[in-house]
Amino acid sequence: MDPNPSNFPILSYVMSKLPSIGPKHTPAADEFDIEQPQTLPQPPPEPHFDITERMPHLTDPKVVSAMRSAVAEVSQTRSMLKTLGERPFHELVDTAKVKLAEIEADLSKRLEEIVLSPPPLEMDRQDWRLELAVKEDEFRKAAEKEKEDYKALISLDELHEAYEKMLKDAEQRLEKIYETAVAGGDVEAIEHSSGEKSSELKEEVNEEVIGILQEALGKSVERVDLSGRQLRILPEAFGKIRSLIVLNLSNNQLAVIPDSIAGLENLEELHLSSNLLESLPDSIGLLFSLKILDVSGNQLIALPDSICHCRSLVELDAGFNKLSYLPTNIGYELVYLKRLSLSFNKLRSLPTSIGEMKSLRLLDVHFNELHGLPRSFGNLTNLEILNLSNNFSDLTKLPDTIGNLINLKELDLSNNQIHELPDTISRLDNLTVLKLDENPIVVPPKEVVVEGVEAVKAYMIKRRLDILLAEEPQIMLEEMGQTPADLLTRSTSWLSGAVSNVLGTVAGYLDGGGKSDEDHYLNQQL
Repeated sequence: MDPNPSNFPILSYVMSKLPSIGPKHTPAADEFDIEQPQTLPQPPPEPHFDITERMPHLTDPKVVSAMRSAVAEVSQTRSMLKTLGERPFHELVDTAKVKLAEIEADLSKRLEEIVLSPPPLEMDRQDWRLELAVKEDEFRKAAEKEKEDYKALISLDELHEAYEKMLKDAEQRLEKIYETAVAGGDVEAIEHSSGEKSSELKEEVNEEVIGILQEALGKSVERVDLSGRQLRILPEAFGKIRSLIVLNLSNNQLAVIPDSIAGLENLEELHLSSNLLESLPDSIGLLFSLKILDVSGNQLIALPDSICHCRSLVELDAGFNKLSYLPTNIGYELVYLKRLSLSFNKLRSLPTSIGEMKSLRLLDVHFNELHGLPRSFGNLTNLEILNLSNNFSDLTKLPDTIGNLINLKELDLSNNQIHELPDTISRLDNLTVLKLDENPIVVPPKEVVVEGVEAVKAYMIKRRLDILLAEEPQIMLEEMGQTPADLLTRSTSWLSGAVSNVLGTVAGYLDGGGKSDEDHYLNQQL
């Protein structure tokens, strides 16, 4: 809830000077024991902010007072959010929106049935209309009742989104107050100002850009490299270079990409890394030929849902941004994606649809806030490199479906809070690199981990066999009331399951939902 000091340094400092949220506990008189006096808890030390060394005016009481007033709404919203809870996962919000649409559609259908239903012959028309009105009102109330929880979830998400925008605006106001203080101006006067932004000088389009445009519009140009030119504006006219295949705009100061980029219908590579982008235009979803998209090193909070329409994408790099979620349907659409880099973001979860990226070879999500992986993750059977490192206290376990990643070669789990590996990790026959540093790992023991990946797999196989063998006598005792034929059938089933779980050689047999003709004959004989 509190602003991140690295993103909002001044705001974070000012918020630390505001009163703490919630009532403070003061010990009652009868709690004091003169014979055994209790040590009163010491207040937490005030956080140290290096920013005061770089910006000494922040210690000026007048400046701090003006800044406190400027962020009052931020403080109130923060207090409210602390009561309501964390922001819900994006996939849950999308599901809630779908449910609302379904409820509305169902309501419309019911109301239509009411209108079209013929009145009974023995009933007066006026009475019939009154009865229909009562039914309609009941259906509407029931629909509203059903929508309450979904609306609440969406409202909470919208409140968090508004709060994040509020943080950004507040930081800009505080910067303006500080600049006024440095210039010797009246900081109290600026506090009551309308908050209008200082007029910005009209940007002049780079002459080199103009030259390229003139050349491109005169003849067919396939590649344009404008990296490292300090560009602040990309002219709308760029969307007219329909012959363009590769466009490199990396290492500039672009804050906006124009919607006209949708006109680059033949574009296959778009490099936008190391700019100042906070969002991508929805029109980017019209780049149907796009194969490589690099938007790393920007300030993106989210990827537009329309990016799912770029179905030709093979590589997507969105690392070093501020992404907190991915589009819910991204996996259903980007089925040809082979490399997905999302490191250094704020992702708390991956959408269930990611399991549909069957072509994925590399997935890098290190330095995020992942709480876990969806079970559908096991469908990524072509995945070769998986980096889940540095999710720290958030990542505590892996789904057992990770054992289905039969082509996985490298798995980095370092710097997390994983205590136990799933037994299914022993199925990863192609795994040659396994990093588990800085985890409170218990299973397998650390002495096994240091011996390498093969020792880990061997240990997990033996552990699974020991568990199965220990469980079987108890299962046998519980089944003693059954007939010998039933008991033998149960043992046969157990043996098949054990072989499948440990060696993975008959996974398809068990997952097929049925038995072969030979099994049917065997059961008849038993």
